[in-house]
Amino acid sequence: MIKNYLKIAWRNILNNKVYSAINILGLAAGMAVALMIGLWVANEYSYDRFLPNYEQLYQVEQHFTTQHDGEHTQTAVSLPLADVLRKEIPGIKRVAETDWIGMQWHDLLVGDKKLYVAGGAANPDFLQIFKYTFIKGNAKDVFTQPNSIILNESTATALFGNADPINKIVRYDNSQNLKVTGVVKDIPKNATLQFSFLTPFAFKEATEGWMKGARTMWTNNSFNMYLELQPGVTMEQIAPKIKNIVYDHNMEMRPAKPEVIIHPLKKWHLYNDFKNGKAVGGFIDYVRMFSVIGILVLLIACINFMNLSTARSEKRAREVGVRKAIGSQRSDLIAQFLAESIMITFISFLLSIVMVQLAIPSFNAIVGSAISVPYTNVLFWGAMIAYVLLTGLLAGSRPAFYLSSFNPVQVLKGTIKVGKSASLPRKILVVMQFSCSIALIISTIIVYQQIQYAKNRPTGYSSTRLMMTDMSGDLEHNYSALKNDLIASGMVESVASASSPVTNIYSHAGVENWPGKNAGETGINVGAISVSPNYFKTMGMAMKEGRDFSAEWAADTTNVIINEAAVKRMGLKDPINKVINYSFMGRVHIIGVVKDALMESPFTPVQPAVFNHGRGGNNIMYRLAPNADMQDAIKRIGKIFDTYNPAYPYIYQFVDEEYNRKFSLEALVGKLAGVFAGLAIFISCLGLFGLAAYVAEQRTKEIGIRKVLGASIAQVWLLLSKEFILLVMLSCIIATPVAFYFLKDWLQKYDYRITIGPGVFVLSAVAAIIITLVTISFQAIKAAVTNPVKSLRSE
Repeated sequence: MIKNYLKIAWRNILNNKVYSAINILGLAAGMAVALMIGLWVANEYSYDRFLPNYEQLYQVEQHFTTQHDGEHTQTAVSLPLADVLRKEIPGIKRVAETDWIGMQWHDLLVGDKKLYVAGGAANPDFLQIFKYTFIKGNAKDVFTQPNSIILNESTATALFGNADPINKIVRYDNSQNLKVTGVVKDIPKNATLQFSFLTPFAFKEATEGWMKGARTMWTNNSFNMYLELQPGVTMEQIAPKIKNIVYDHNMEMRPAKPEVIIHPLKKWHLYNDFKNGKAVGGFIDYVRMFSVIGILVLLIACINFMNLSTARSEKRAREVGVRKAIGSQRSDLIAQFLAESIMITFISFLLSIVMVQLAIPSFNAIVGSAISVPYTNVLFWGAMIAYVLLTGLLAGSRPAFYLSSFNPVQVLKGTIKVGKSASLPRKILVVMQFSCSIALIISTIIVYQQIQYAKNRPTGYSSTRLMMTDMSGDLEHNYSALKNDLIASGMVESVASASSPVTNIYSHAGVENWPGKNAGETGINVGAISVSPNYFKTMGMAMKEGRDFSAEWAADTTNVIINEAAVKRMGLKDPINKVINYSFMGRVHIIGVVKDALMESPFTPVQPAVFNHGRGGNNIMYRLAPNADMQDAIKRIGKIFDTYNPAYPYIYQFVDEEYNRKFSLEALVGKLAGVFAGLAIFISCLGLFGLAAYVAEQRTKEIGIRKVLGASIAQVWLLLSKEFILLVMLSCIIATPVAFYFLKDWLQKYDYRITIGPGVFVLSAVAAIIITLVTISFQAIKAAVTNPVKSLRSE
């Protein structure tokens, strides 16, 4: 029986090549989109799940609520918290304090091989909590000595080749010799924490002077912390026990109402937006959104199949009548039509696999992932079988039940008009298709407008030809000579250093008191940035009032410059020479006010910032001379850096490129929305093309008579086109309020955002109508120019 169904299905495919091709191509495109999104979603959900005990792993974080700054949640915590968690909280198995793993870049030198790679420092328990696979050494012993280092497999190979790296010496930042005690397998790409090396936390404490006293300093929130719960212990059991630890141990921070919270490892990647100290959203919102889009695109493809199958039902009505007359049951006919649907779906699936394989490299480049089709995974193929069956049943259900319902007597007498009876559901499905497609077009335009709106926002500094390089120990010692040589080269017009790069603020502090502060009013949180002379000149940041720092560091050790946002937040009427209590330095004088600059998110208001006169820093900024050739300048500047920093490779960033990376998430959403909107329109237009061909075929005699009576080509074109245009216009009317509702909600996440105007909806509607006209005009004009004698003879 099944063999017979498949044979009939294959014959129908061959006998209706054009319609079968449209069905297969449209369904394949929809299945490819759904499969691609499905693979991406599965990859996003798989983050950190490779760790065997991931369910019991958490990051320790803090939630603050202040009068001026509202509420915010941060991963930065203080070291004394670790001892309290270890000793006083039952249910916690292990605690590990770390620095900012994956965000700390250091130089590793072996002979003439030098690498500048990201890593970090961690307590020995870190390797017991995160059970990475060791190729050499073991987690229990690798950090028994402070001057130790473990490498990942790629870094070990880059430094030592095929030689055994264990007990070999690595020069760390050209200042310390560390012994390799372990090699771990490269961290999977679907891991939140990525590192090329790790050193013991004890090594950091012993070699970095700023950490002296950090073990007892509750206000020094400069570290990360992770913990593992005992088996059977839940987050809900631990949360109330740890909530008030900082509040109870630190009087200074009580006005900020600090709460200690723990964030589950399984939610790190997808849930990074917090409200009231709870993870409520983040990247998961986009994952869900594109999951819905994938389903919608597949649904659009299934609608094409339904429409074309029911539209051509008249062709198969007599077949249904004959089969029923000779004894076929309705269930047999349903089974036959569903078998045909599943067969077409299977062919479409094979084509979709080819499409996905061809598209994966480009898709990975867009989303920054490394997804692939898991051909050797049995579960994948099991899921694909279910996927094909489900899609086939979804696409073929309406045609199967509709075609099998025909009355055999009416069909065989020729009195049934199945085309007309199917027109209303078909129109509804077409409207559904184009409503989804138009909504995606609107979304793409709005996302693009929001990105451009933020990109066009004045940054408050000039990024033209402005470059940055991380400050190493050698560069810090040789900063003055380096600066002089850079200027003398003629390739650079200005040089400065700072504790934060141009596009970020690494450190924050509090302003506790200022003139005019009301009784009971809490302090404010500000960005804390140490800068060298010429910093504002190099950045192109303009002074609003007051003066810049002097060339001599000692002259301004108790002076600061604040930005306009800080003046506004403190309500200072005449800020110059005012004294404020700055937790980073104590009592300081304001000597200048600099205009606001976008150093953090381009979508939020500029945050208050305080600049002090510092000697070193984490970053060197330098602006290329206007007449310098870019490539030649970089080559000559690199040689100067190599002179003063021979152990490090010369690595640089252009500020404008770093700034553009702040739009990466929005750009990703815009690109994906655009791609999927285009595919949805393409699939919808395939169906429209097929329906237009069918309508033209059904009205061949009518068109011939109209032409004989004098109808023009334009009149025939309008006759065949107006129904589809009306359906697309109705789709525009439906898509507009739906898209407006969801996009308005999306824009609420941004403080700096566009206002949605009517233009985007008009533009989307016009685009949809033009696409529709282009799609159906071929069939309409083809029918209009056909010789009426031939049309009438064919009838």
